[in-house]
This record gives sequence, C-alpha cells and structure tokens, in this order.
Amino acid sequence: MKKELAWPQFIRNLWIMVGSRSRAHLRRPTWIIVLVSIVCVFLIVAYIYPPLSPSSSPCSFFSSQGCGGSLDVPPAARARELSDAEVQSRVVINEILNHHPVQTKTPKVAFLFLTPGSLPFEKLWHMFFQGHEGKFSVYVHASKEKPVHVSPYFTGRDIHSEPVNWGKISMVEAERRLLANALLDPGNQHFVLLSESCIPVRRFEFVYNYLLLTNVSFIDCYVDPGPHGNGRYIDYMLPEVEKKDFRKGSQWFSMKRQHAIIIMADSLYFSKFRHHCRPNMEGNRNCYADEHYLPTFFNMLDPGGIANWSVTYVDWSEGKWHPRSFRARDITYQLMKNIAYIDESPHFTSDSKRTVVITPCMLNGSKRSCYLFARKFFPETQDKLMQLFSNSTIF
Repeated sequence: MKKELAWPQFIRNLWIMVGSRSRAHLRRPTWIIVLVSIVCVFLIVAYIYPPLSPSSSPCSFFSSQGCGGSLDVPPAARARELSDAEVQSRVVINEILNHHPVQTKTPKVAFLFLTPGSLPFEKLWHMFFQGHEGKFSVYVHASKEKPVHVSPYFTGRDIHSEPVNWGKISMVEAERRLLANALLDPGNQHFVLLSESCIPVRRFEFVYNYLLLTNVSFIDCYVDPGPHGNGRYIDYMLPEVEKKDFRKGSQWFSMKRQHAIIIMADSLYFSKFRHHCRPNMEGNRNCYADEHYLPTFFNMLDPGGIANWSVTYVDWSEGKWHPRSFRARDITYQLMKNIAYIDESPHFTSDSKRTVVITPCMLNGSKRSCYLFARKFFPETQDKLMQLFSNSTIF
C-alpha cells in the first residue's frame, strides 16, 4: 500500500512537477500554467483552513446541511442547565421534527369534532365533504351523549370519549384523544379541531390546498400581559416553563402530522399544565389549559413551525367573556364574504390598555385570507347557510 504524502510534501512535489514540465515545454499555452497555479492555491488554502465538520458550523462549505441547518445552542450559552427530563423531551421532539412523515399517494385532512352530543351542522358538513371522498377523514368526540348522525360521512366515526368540563384539563385530554385516534391512519397529514358550533366558510378544495400546500401548523399564539394572559401564570411551572415563554391563543387549531405526533410524545410540559393551569388556583386566578398549553409549548420548542393564528374565525369584538354568537337573522351573503376575505388576525389583550395586536396572515411570503372555518353559530342558521353554500361563490 502506498503511503500518502503529507500536504506540504505533496504541494512541493506538485510545484517541482509543474516547473520541470514548463521548462520542457516552453511553447505550451500559458493557460495550463495558470490553471495549475489556481489548483495549487486552492490546495494551500485548504491545508491552512481545513474544512470544519458539519456539526461544528451550520454554514461550512463542506457541510451537507449548508447554511440552512439549525445550530444547537451550546450549554454555556443557555440561561440555565436543562433537567434530564427536558433534555430527553427535546431529543424526542427534535428527532420528530427532523423526520419527514411517510408520503401517501393522496394525503388526507382529518376533521376532529369536539362536541357534547349530536352535531347540529352535520347536513352542512355533508355538503362540504361530498365529492371529495378519499381526501378527508372524520372523528367525533362526544363528551355527554351518544350523537345521532344523519350523514354517512359521520356514521361510525365516533371515538371512545370521556366527559369534558369547560376550562379544565379534560378539554386538552379530549383533543389529545382525537389526535391519537386520527394518527392511527397514516394517510392523515393534517388535523383540524372543530366544535359543534363551527361551520366551513370556504369550499373543500380551497381548504384542502390551503392546509396541505403549507408546512406550518395554524396555532394561535400571542403575548397577553393582562390578567387573562400572563396573569394566569404561576411560578410552580418553573423551571421548565418560564413566564417570558407563557403564551395565549385560541383552542381551535389546525396542525401538521409532525406536530400532532409531538403532542402525543409530550408528557413533561403537559404535566405542568395539568397540575398548574386550572380554575381556582392560588391568588384567585383561573388558568385554562386549552388556551395556553399548545401556544406556550410550540412557542418554546418550534416557534418557526406555527403561523400564530387560528384558521377558525371567532368574533371577540363585543368584549364579553364569550365571543359573539350568530343567529339566523345575522346570516347574509355579505357577512360570509367578510369573514372569508379577512386577511389580518386580531388579538385583544386583557390589560388596562386593551391593546389590539394585529397579525397579518402571511403564507409563503404573501398575504392570504386567514379563515377557513367560523364559530359560534346557532343551529337555526343551518338552512340559510346551506342555501348560501349551494348558490354562492364565496365558499
């Protein structure tokens, strides 16, 4: 076996070879000498500045990741040392985020209905789904009574359900139960949580492309410095959840498969919210996990993977404890058009300033319509909505 030459010896030999050949062939074109000189300079630079390993720098010229890879923060740069549980959790989460889901021939959107019983808008949803078989799946979590279905798309789609109490952790547990059942189907690539008062405000084709042609989850997430936001935080969440990371957002999410799997894998942060975000806490505070768990969780662990708005419209403009509800007299072509073409998501803070934080709905660098669904609609609105759905080009 030949012994490899050291870099300096190799370069000296190359120069000797170039010199001897140039003397023997003085009449050859000068571009050969120039070319060989450039190669030599490159080799000298490579010797003086050897290529770094991919793990040492995300922007190394020789790195397979190029400049787009993420760089882990070194332990010395962190504000505190992570616990064993946090390290283990982040290892699992990072592995899931770096693993691309198995691609299916026809990816599906899973519609997860969280309802106390029968769905009053089942006929409207039937119209929405009709003709798009194979592109969607339906799951129903009925927390109080067994629902009666009128659409074949909903028949046999009930999952094992448990009682759900408003404002308590059982609401998040029901969301996780719906996600777990939907994840059993590898074809489900996006997951939408809906209530019994939700309706579609766009047609299926628009919704399907909107969700599947983007690589983000639509999870509402913003800072509310007031009593109904950061005022709900309690120090018992330390050290894993700090007050600066505490976020608020709408319960009604839409998320990609990777994020759904991460929620299934999480026990550390979910346990924090189970025990320390609940009604009637110390200091006469009420914390509602369904408004804070997912926004805080993803703000901490994958902030670039969420859009910071929900695709489900709700009207908080009345400033009451619950959002505005729509009755039959409210349903008009103009109302539905206005909702469908909103391109900014407002967030209302609960501090004394009552600030309205506006989030432009940006997708792939362009401003887009924010909402695909809307709530809260009374059952009496169904006939008018079905009529509009049949005749209008808005949906």
